[in-house]
Amino acid sequence: MSCAVSVKGLRKSYGGKTVLDGLDLSVERGTVFGLLGANGAGKTTAIECILGTKRADGGTVSLLDLDPKKDRRRLFQKVGVQFQEGDCQSEIRVSELCEETACLYRDPADWKDICVRFGIGDKLNSAVKGLSGGERQRLFIVLALIPDPELVFLDELTTGLDARARRDVWKILSDLKAEGLTIFLTSHFMDEVEALCDEICVLKQGRTVFRGTVEQAKTACGCDHFEEAYLMLTEQEAAE
Repeated sequence: MSCAVSVKGLRKSYGGKTVLDGLDLSVERGTVFGLLGANGAGKTTAIECILGTKRADGGTVSLLDLDPKKDRRRLFQKVGVQFQEGDCQSEIRVSELCEETACLYRDPADWKDICVRFGIGDKLNSAVKGLSGGERQRLFIVLALIPDPELVFLDELTTGLDARARRDVWKILSDLKAEGLTIFLTSHFMDEVEALCDEICVLKQGRTVFRGTVEQAKTACGCDHFEEAYLMLTEQEAAE
């Protein structure tokens, strides 16, 4: 298997405060990778620096064997992104937003089909402002998949979804993984991480405190449940 994401020595500071301190990680193609940590651990900054939307202070990044800065146009056609706080015109209809997004790509996926898969097929004529929080969240995942990407970044992908909707999303993402999609996600739901992730990286104050599988994390921490292991790994930061 080849590498979809390769990050070496990634560093970022704001106002003298170190947010990322030499982050190293790699994600194999066709797998689901979870970047975990308490709020403020550096997860979103890491994603932004990996994507090149924020300039890192040091380190190297490769996405699909391309440089996210030099090969930005080529990567744009291959990478989907769903940020935690997606935003758009509140008056625009779901169908209009999807159509506008699809126009940006050479070979977009069938966005109507994706909407149906994510349970918002009956909301195409609705204004975005009229969607529930969960429906908006699913819409932002749909937008990230419209490029028909090889690699997708999902930041807190099921925030605001009820238990059934969350599991429906997991099933769809598992199916997409089986079709070859590489998924890079962040999540505060440990059951979600267990259900989806082939490998994880846990950040604490911008540094990696664990890399491996969920089972390896439980073994390393001497815990029967992954949530206990996660809390142990991030305990000091969560208390600050």
